[in-house]
Amino acid sequence: MPKVTQLVLNLQSKPGVLANVAGVLGRAGVNVEGVCGVEAAGRGKIRLLVSDVAKAEAALKAAKIRCGREDAITISLENRPGTLAQAAEKLARAKVNIKCAYSAMGTAPGPALVVLTVSNFQKGLAALGG
Repeated sequence: MPKVTQLVLNLQSKPGVLANVAGVLGRAGVNVEGVCGVEAAGRGKIRLLVSDVAKAEAALKAAKIRCGREDAITISLENRPGTLAQAAEKLARAKVNIKCAYSAMGTAPGPALVVLTVSNFQKGLAALGG
């Protein structure tokens, strides 16, 4: 259960925004390994797991796209009913709030890689056995 750094971008929600971000990263040779995008009130928040954080940040900065960093936890879950519930229950018992959860890129069948952003990173790692 490794700690990962994900990039967080707060951008206008309109057609082509994700295509532009992904294109900038692709041209820089940075692989997108996980993506989560949500929209609220005309704004979009994109969280990205990338193959090279520093290279991605440099490419985005050169393209005048602002981004931040955020610590996250990745857990590999057996691909069967109830495994996500078990992990979430461990965090709930530790009083750690899940702020964001998404599944990263992968292929089925096999374990699912889940990315979690939590309210207390160290308590979250401890609750999940990391």
